[in-house]
Amino acid sequence: MSQKLQGKSIKIVGAGLIGTSIGLALRAAGAHIEFSDIDEMAETLANDLVKAQKIDSPALIIIATPPTAFKGVLEREASLNPQSILMDIGSIKSKPIHEVSTIEGLLSRFCGSHPMAGREVSGAVSARADLFLDRAWVLTPTRETSESAKNFVLDVIAACGAQPVEMSAADHDRRVALISHLPQTISSLLAAQLQGFSAETLALAGGGLRDTVRIAGSDPKLWGEILAANEEALLPLLINLQNDLSNLISAPSGPAKWEALVESGRNGKAAIPGKHGGKSREYRYLPIVIDDRPGQLGSLFNACAKAEVNIEDLTLEHSPGQLTAVITLAIAPEDFERLSKFLTSDGWNVHSIS
Repeated sequence: MSQKLQGKSIKIVGAGLIGTSIGLALRAAGAHIEFSDIDEMAETLANDLVKAQKIDSPALIIIATPPTAFKGVLEREASLNPQSILMDIGSIKSKPIHEVSTIEGLLSRFCGSHPMAGREVSGAVSARADLFLDRAWVLTPTRETSESAKNFVLDVIAACGAQPVEMSAADHDRRVALISHLPQTISSLLAAQLQGFSAETLALAGGGLRDTVRIAGSDPKLWGEILAANEEALLPLLINLQNDLSNLISAPSGPAKWEALVESGRNGKAAIPGKHGGKSREYRYLPIVIDDRPGQLGSLFNACAKAEVNIEDLTLEHSPGQLTAVITLAIAPEDFERLSKFLTSDGWNVHSIS
C-alpha cells in the first residue's frame, strides 16, 4: 500500500458502497477523510467508520455519487474549493468529462476514474477496505488534465491496492458496456423470468442459477441511471445477443446445436484474462476435509503460507449439523504436488480429484 497520502486531506462526496470503501482504504493509508452525503444516516455511518476529521480545504475531492447527481455536486465543490483536485469514480466516463468541460478551467484539475469492483449489496454498511485489492482501476485523463491531478489519482489507486489502467473515456464506455453493463442486463433479464414460479420450484435452485443471477440483486435506481447513460454502447450488444438467441431457437433440433452453444461459451470464458490482466490460467483443485470448529480455516491458510503457495481461489461446502466440511483450494498446477505433500505431512486430511 502506498504511503504517499499520509496526512493528506480528502473529501468524499457520496457515502455509498464504493465511496465508503475508498474512504476506509485511504484512511488506512494515513489520509484524513471526511464524507458528505444527502443521506444523513449514511454520512454519519461513513464518517464514524473512518473517524472523520473536519476538512476546510481538501487537497482532493472524490465525487462518488450516482450519475444524475454528478453535475450539481461538481459545480458546488468546484466553486467552494477552487484549489482542490477533483476525481470521480462513476461507471460512465464520457458524460462527466463533458460536464466538467462546461466549467472554465476545471479540466486541468479533474481526472476521471472507475474502480472495476463492487458488490451486489449497497450502502456504507457493506463497505470494505479491501474491495479494490488487485482489481483494475481505470483512469481517463484528458489532454488538459494536469500531471498533479493524474498523479494524485494514481496515489489513490495505489493506496486502495488496485491496478491502474489508463484509457480514453470513449474506450472505457465501450468496454464496460460489454464486461459490466451487458452482464447486469442479462442477469436481471434472467432473474425476472423467475417471477411467478412457485416457491417449491425455486427451492430446487442450485449454484448455477444462484451464481448467474447474483448481480440481479443490484440497486435498481443506481443501475437504471448507469445503463441509461451508456445505452448507446449497450444496445448494439443486446441486438447481437438477440440475433444469437433467434438463431439458436430456429436451428434444427438435436444435440449438435446445444453442443455448439456450450462450446462457444467455453471459448468465450477462456478468453477472459487472469489476475492483473495476464493470460488466463488453468488451476488444479485440492480438496481438504476439515473439522467444523473455530480456527480451522485460519490454520489451513497459515499452512499454505508456510508452504509458500498462493491460493488463487477456494470453495467451502458444509451442510448444517455436519461435523466436517470440504474446502477446495484452487492453485497453480506447478504448486499442486508440493502443497499436497506438505499439507499431508502437516496432518491435514488431503484428497485428490481427477
